Amino acid sequence: MNHTPVVFIHGTWLHALSWESWAERFASRGFLSFTPGWPGEPATVREMRNPSETLAGMGLDVLTDHYAEIVRSFETAPVIVGHSVGGLIAQHLIGANLGRAAVAIAPSPINDIPLPAPPARLWTPGRADDADPEELVPLSRKQFHHAFANTVAAEESDRLFERYVVPTPRRLLADLGHAGAVRSPRAVVDVGNADRGPLLLISGQEDLLVPDSVTRAVYKQYGDSTAVTDLKQFADRAHSLVIDSGWRFVADYVLGWLDERGLRAHPA
Repeated sequence: MNHTPVVFIHGTWLHALSWESWAERFASRGFLSFTPGWPGEPATVREMRNPSETLAGMGLDVLTDHYAEIVRSFETAPVIVGHSVGGLIAQHLIGANLGRAAVAIAPSPINDIPLPAPPARLWTPGRADDADPEELVPLSRKQFHHAFANTVAAEESDRLFERYVVPTPRRLLADLGHAGAVRSPRAVVDVGNADRGPLLLISGQEDLLVPDSVTRAVYKQYGDSTAVTDLKQFADRAHSLVIDSGWRFVADYVLGWLDERGLRAHPA
């Protein structure tokens, strides 16, 4: 019996381990779960917190090509689920007719959609105008709780930080248009493609890094396409909605959406 594969793409400042609960949940429903890391991503959070020349210079082009190759490798087209920059990549891939469907959770802005000024400042902690584009940008515990996991208690935030949080490439942040940088052409998504698979956009209404208003603006860009595009807003949820204690509500909503759209674990 064939099983529908699901490829999970993690976002900035998180390790691929951040999808562990989702992968188990989807597998329990009969899907084949895959959580491939970024190119050269170490197997553990501890290793990734050490300097890595491979990751330090990584940009959006390398990351997008990496996941495009992975998605193309499946005999059965996978569902793509992405968070943050992973959500942007998921949209880019489904817009290029790669994958069966896509779910973009708190996705980094696409096309000409800007980040509001305060979140843009939060996104690149310790920003310096003369910073080395090849370096990794870390988050402190305090920064993570303030900007990423701002709806959970400090104790839970600290647990999440220890288990999942890693530095992210400054070059990637620049490619996403943060800190006033020019956004990479790879952040452009074909929002008019009427032949693509279904797309679900998800936002957290207390998200400081990718505010709900940004995800709603993304949703509006798909207005002229006849392809299925849905939006789900979660009240009282922050950018940590895929890893914090409320992750199951989000994951189960996605599973329900897939079922409603006829995207089952065992395709006919």
